[in-house]
Amino acid sequence: MAQYAGRHGNVPDEVLVCHLGGPAAGVPVRAFVPGGVLTVLLLITGCTGNAEVTGPTQQTPSGSVRASSTPSTPSTPSPSPPAVESAPSVSPSSPSASSTSLAPGELIVLNRNLIGAAWDNDVAEARRLIDAGADANYEDETQQSAFLIAASEGYLELLDLTLGNGADVHARDSYNGTALIRAAERGHADVVRRLLETDVDVNHVNNPGWTALHEAIIFGDGSPRYVETVRLLVDGGADVRLPSQRDGVTPLQHATSLGFQEIAAILRNATEQ
Repeated sequence: MAQYAGRHGNVPDEVLVCHLGGPAAGVPVRAFVPGGVLTVLLLITGCTGNAEVTGPTQQTPSGSVRASSTPSTPSTPSPSPPAVESAPSVSPSSPSASSTSLAPGELIVLNRNLIGAAWDNDVAEARRLIDAGADANYEDETQQSAFLIAASEGYLELLDLTLGNGADVHARDSYNGTALIRAAERGHADVVRRLLETDVDVNHVNNPGWTALHEAIIFGDGSPRYVETVRLLVDGGADVRLPSQRDGVTPLQHATSLGFQEIAAILRNATEQ
């Protein structure tokens, strides 16, 4: 399955401190940017008169990596973008700002900072950034959004924040997978339960040919959290008879071959109804 890689590595950067205009007027934003991009950011943000540049520095952000266990699934994640430091000065009580009223450079900084806050599960920072105009549906170069990150990493509070700010439950990752598939693969039963309260497609098939139910079995370990995940999916309308697209194996056959007796019992009962 997909590798949901977090930000990683030491990336030499320079620090751009810019006092933004627009809805975030007077708010200094500090961002780590590669030296070669610095001039471009200065131009597009208009921070030619009051910008401060220091560096170089290094930042090593934390992340999460899930390795593929399936030969048919690509095993190399797309490279993560340069890390961007979150903007600490945005007040949570500030009025919401429409992204259409922000300068391009301001929006870039806010959106990239939101991705960083999501990987760090920094809900307070994510809320401040969204209030300042960051887009909960923004996807970076690896097709990661704050919403998709919350689903795959099991960050329920962050998930609720993004859903409450217009997150698209039909958004797809680089494997054409939904947030529900990502959560089911990891056995995040609480996230699966929350997503099933939306109109997410419980039987969506991703590029490898699997639904959320398939992934909860194939990538699971039969532990209680995966048993609960399967139960929730079945109760939520998952097609227990739908076989994997590439090998034609049904969920019950997968569970039986893996020795997951509790999961097999749930699927067998559902099949007989």
